[in-house]
Amino acid sequence: MSLLSVSDALKRILASFQILEKTTIFLDKSVGRVLAEDILAGTDLPLFDNSSMDGFALCAADVTQAGSATPISLPVVDDIPAGKMPTHHLQVGEAARIMTGAPLPPGADAVVPVEETDFNNRAPGAALPESVQIFKAANLGANIRKRGTDIQHGESILHAGQRLRAQDLGMLAMLGVADVPVCRKPRVALLSSGDELTPIGQPLTEGKIYDVNSYTLGALLEAAGCEIIPLGVAADTPEAIKAALYSAKDADLILSSAGVSMGSFDFIKDVIEKEGKLNFWRINMRPGKPLTFGHYQNIPFIGLAGNPVSAFVGFMVFVRPVVEKMLGSSQQAQIVVRARLTEPIQSDGRESYLRAYLYHENGQRYAKLTGHQGSGNLFSMVQANALLIIPPEVKSLPTGAEVTAWLLE
Repeated sequence: MSLLSVSDALKRILASFQILEKTTIFLDKSVGRVLAEDILAGTDLPLFDNSSMDGFALCAADVTQAGSATPISLPVVDDIPAGKMPTHHLQVGEAARIMTGAPLPPGADAVVPVEETDFNNRAPGAALPESVQIFKAANLGANIRKRGTDIQHGESILHAGQRLRAQDLGMLAMLGVADVPVCRKPRVALLSSGDELTPIGQPLTEGKIYDVNSYTLGALLEAAGCEIIPLGVAADTPEAIKAALYSAKDADLILSSAGVSMGSFDFIKDVIEKEGKLNFWRINMRPGKPLTFGHYQNIPFIGLAGNPVSAFVGFMVFVRPVVEKMLGSSQQAQIVVRARLTEPIQSDGRESYLRAYLYHENGQRYAKLTGHQGSGNLFSMVQANALLIIPPEVKSLPTGAEVTAWLLE
């Protein structure tokens, strides 16, 4: 039986998922979440004409002849801190002290920075001077931020499908948006299996190893924006696997690692076949060939290979795109770049994902492998900042060949 290609497998998997429903969360909880609808500006920004400098608001025509040797003196008739509306309509020949961000008084059409005046007492609480000397001419509109110059009312600011960054939260706060429409987090039931697995913190006995994938996959799911339903570690028996999967009834996806290969104690695939539907098993890829996809009691199920690197790569290739689709994300699941090999590489003809370190030199991006590429060698993944993608049927590439890479950082 021929192995299913990576692209065909991903298409089949993605076809079983839809964008999740919208929910509303508080702004301070929304960083990293995916917007469920466009955000339109409910007001102009700035909201009003305001000063971009600490200085003096005035009429530019009054100071056209001002210079260091020919200062022009103006009476100061108002004091306008940020947050206070002006109380005086400036007349020709008048000035008002104004702070950064404060509303521009009617009649003013320029602001002269305090550094270009004789007002030297800039300590907090300094008294308003009776008059000020201006040492430099001001252009019309100088140091004024006009209403609506940044954003116009009704303008589209943020778009459905984008992940919210810190600066996006600041923009929403500036617009007064307290409740943010986002797609709810996908609920992913996470299961590890294997009699050999020992929980972290307990001593290892002979023949045992620590449970790695619960932590690696859990971290990947959390970073992708998922809510995790921990199913723990199931023993290598059909009964233990069924008992663990029982807690997954509210999940959008069941994700397991190990137990899907051809070993005598790999029961997860059999349980899925008997309790649900198996869509496909085994992919033409390295590492991670024994990938399983199906449905367990109508819940989509992805079973990753048990070796740590296989589980990691399987997540990046198949699970991350599923999460992005459920969230309605418009961004690519992976960042794709091109790099030149610093050494020849060998493959077995399967679509291969090789751990590598990418670096720049003389304006060119280069890639070197991070050591042994065995699927149990997690340290080479720790050292990597990218995965090189070697297409199917390619068994070798020479030094200098250009390859596609996914950035991991």
